[in-house]
Amino acid sequence: MLNFVNKLFGTSSEKRLKSFSKIVEKINNYENHLKTLTDDDLKNKTSFFKEKVISGVNLDEILPEAFAVVREASVRTINLRHYDVQLIGGVVLHKGMIAEMKTGEGKTLVATLSAYLNSLNNHSVHIVTVNDYLAERDSKWMGKIFNFLNLSVGCVNSSTPQEQRLIEYSKDIVYATNHE
Repeated sequence: MLNFVNKLFGTSSEKRLKSFSKIVEKINNYENHLKTLTDDDLKNKTSFFKEKVISGVNLDEILPEAFAVVREASVRTINLRHYDVQLIGGVVLHKGMIAEMKTGEGKTLVATLSAYLNSLNNHSVHIVTVNDYLAERDSKWMGKIFNFLNLSVGCVNSSTPQEQRLIEYSKDIVYATNHE
């Protein structure tokens, strides 16, 4: 009986995936336009989004364009373009859900999407890694995307001096280890 109901109405996972696919389609619709923007015009999208959020626009409403901006900035800075499945991963993270990805599937790149979006409300976003090496590497590597988009990037690990920690934690995006 349950199989029949699932075939007729779909599972909740299938429905969720379908709704995420619609968001990905919206993100992809921005791509051609964003490619035509100058670097300065693309960078200015951050202040544009922040003004929208201050005026009461919900992050979910700007998600498609914001994710498209991050993808274009990524292509321009580190020559990596988010795949559709990575865009879905970014939506999943933004929604506070758990996304499981294997080694090499782009977790580091996926995190840039929801981190950027959630930084637009002027709250620091912390990206937690499992060791000092990854925190340092990712803050420098993915930091190129965030810096391009006029966001500050910090890193806190076991070797960060106490007096420097407050400075690092005040940045827009902070990479840190789970221990720190």
